[in-house]
Amino acid sequence: MATADTSTFPTRDTASKRAPAPWWAADQKLRDEGATRNFPRPLPAADLFDGAVEISPMHAVKRHRTGRYGILAESIYAPVRSSIKLHYVAPVCLLVLYEDGARREGETSIDGVPESRLRKFAGKLTFVPAGRRFREWHETSEAVRMTYLYLDPTKLHGLAYADAVRIPKVFFEDSILWATAIKLKSALDSNNAGASYLGSLVNVLTHELSRSGRGPTPALRHRGGLASWQRRALTAYIDVHLNEQIPLATLARLAGLSQHHFCRAFKHSFGVPPHGYHVRRRIQQAKLLLSDPAASITEVGLHLGYPHTSSFSIAFRKITGQTPSEFRRNLE
Repeated sequence: MATADTSTFPTRDTASKRAPAPWWAADQKLRDEGATRNFPRPLPAADLFDGAVEISPMHAVKRHRTGRYGILAESIYAPVRSSIKLHYVAPVCLLVLYEDGARREGETSIDGVPESRLRKFAGKLTFVPAGRRFREWHETSEAVRMTYLYLDPTKLHGLAYADAVRIPKVFFEDSILWATAIKLKSALDSNNAGASYLGSLVNVLTHELSRSGRGPTPALRHRGGLASWQRRALTAYIDVHLNEQIPLATLARLAGLSQHHFCRAFKHSFGVPPHGYHVRRRIQQAKLLLSDPAASITEVGLHLGYPHTSSFSIAFRKITGQTPSEFRRNLE
């Protein structure tokens, strides 16, 4: 299928006939050249949110945003048998983590890089440098779950890593970069991490972007983490059993490791212990369910294995910094 015309994508101008031009239009030179070393000035968080990936039709997906200190994250969920188009161009770097999903048909492209029609993309990453145009469309054959990390290029600027944030990459694998990106997302979701810790994670992420693709990526298992097949098997099992208490022995057996080795390897790969990951996935799913106004908070908690609304609220607030009620009120 030919790449869709940009007119098919929703823009801020469609909201109002008198709406202002997109905020990134002022930096036309950056958009056209994409390879300049003169990064723009730091962008306010509100402007970074305004430059989020455009998704059409908007009602076909559920999305949740969180961010601080110029580092923003979005969780995107598209159900099976949905048809969506995505478009992005802004002076903000975008790292895409395809956590789950597959498409029957589709295409992914970044200006200057050959398009990809890869169908099974779970576990893949895509990096869009500031100023590059990113387009994607999916006719999903499985439910798709993605994370978008928006990174202000002024926070990635450094002599050692200047080239790294200008190299586009479509559907690549890097287990070390993935683990750091998951840590960064978890830190944003927790609402407890300070600016210095988040800044340190961004520095590590930038370093790993500069390294990625310059040679074979060492498997995390050799550095104390899990192999890719183990991560896929474990995350799939946990997602299927979100509403249950999963014995540690069951997960260790699934990975083919002793419980002691498994706990260390899991935390190295995901940044949190197995139970912590299980809870975070529950809360991520709760966010999606809470976006449906027809579902009561009690029903959502029960669906995810919390027998009492109070225990659900405590777990939700510990991860997000908000109660379920507050989260629902703050949805778009």
